[in-house]
Parts: sequence; C-alpha cells; structure tokens
Amino acid sequence: MNMDPHHKIALLQSSSLTTVVQQEIERTILSGELAPGAKLIEAALAERLGVSRGPVREAFRMLEEAGLVRQEKNRGVFVRHIPLDEAMEIFEMRAMMDEAVGRKLAAAVTPEQMKQMRAMVDEMERAVKAGDVDGYHLLNLQFHDRLVEFSGNRKLIALYRKLINELSLFRRLNLSDGKQLPQSAQEHRAILKAIASGDPDLAGQAMRAHVQDSQQRTLKNNSHHTEAAAPAKRRAPAKKATPA
Repeated sequence: MNMDPHHKIALLQSSSLTTVVQQEIERTILSGELAPGAKLIEAALAERLGVSRGPVREAFRMLEEAGLVRQEKNRGVFVRHIPLDEAMEIFEMRAMMDEAVGRKLAAAVTPEQMKQMRAMVDEMERAVKAGDVDGYHLLNLQFHDRLVEFSGNRKLIALYRKLINELSLFRRLNLSDGKQLPQSAQEHRAILKAIASGDPDLAGQAMRAHVQDSQQRTLKNNSHHTEAAAPAKRRAPAKKATPA
C-alpha cells in the first residue's frame, strides 16, 4: 500500500521529534539534573521543550525500554532508582561482556581502531592532569562504548548500552572526587596494550579485571557513604510522644 507523501513527511517529522525529546530527557537524567525517583511531568516537559504531549509520551516509552524510567499505573513516570545489589549484578554482566569484547578485538582490531582508542586514552590522561572529573567521566563512557561498537555485534551493543544507562543511575561515586582517576587511566592504558598484543586471553582478562576493580571501588565507596550517614542517624533526638 502506497503511503500519502504528506502523511509520510508528518510521520518522519514526528519520529525525529520523538528522538530529540528522548535524547534531551535522557541527557537530563544521566547528567544528574533529574535524580533517581524524580517524577517526570508530561505536560511540563512538553511545554519546556516546545512540543505536544505525543512525542513526550513516546519518549517515555523509549526511555523505559532503555532502563532509565519506570511507569507506574495511575501514578506517572519516574526516574529509576538502582539499588546496590542490582548495581552489583550489572557489574557482573558487564564483566562477562567486556571480556568477550576484549577477546574479539585482540583477534580482529584494525590499525585505525587502535589509533582511535589511543587518541581517546591520551585525552583521558590529559583530563587526569587537569583534574577534569566530568570530562574524564564522559571520555570513560565514550571509550568503553567505542570498544563495544568495534565488536560489530549489534545485539551486544544494544544490551551493553542499556546496562550502562542503568549503572549510570547508580551515580558515579567511583570517580566523583577525582582520587581514582590516575588508577582508572592506567587500567585503560593496560587494556590498550593487551588488545594490541593480539592475545585474546590477555585482552579478555584486562577488560574483565577493569570492570571488577570498578565494582570493588563501588562497594568500598558505597560503604564509606553508608558509614558517614550512620552517626547522623544515631545523633538524631528521639521524637517525644504527644500527650493524649
């Protein structure tokens, strides 16, 4: 069946608009502007972005599939909260996926791909010297995404990006104070060296070890935050009973 040209143009415009809206809401979530648990108001977002409610509603559906929001019947749409135990499960999944990527790249990486990865690690090391935590965090995400992209496995790429989105909701405590940046940069340089060696076992091990180290840093940092909050709770005065 032939589609009316005007309807086809409208459909393409609607699709593009939905993608733009989805990307903007995703940016605000991943940047921390919208915190985990925050409610997304369809009407307010439509007004702020200058669109009708339709693209916002469709963007919500796409964001739910991406693991960033949850829709609750009769309550609305909320930014997802990822608890520690779920974050640990994501790290385990990511370790297995990254190991497979490392093994594949060691056997099939091209000189051009190695050139791109070296340039990204060079830029990450410059961010470390400049103390640019936010810049380093962005480069870190881009580096790992590019490695997975080089694997050429579309299913793996889609699943990896969903897991990374969910992990980003747990916040980036690992790199938030900048103290872990030098160690993280060294691990990325070691990954490059392992992939360049052409040894699948070595590259896979380097990729898995990097994720596992990040997992341990997350556990340690989360423990510190929990311990820091505990004394405040103990110091809180007991609420007096109201006389009958």
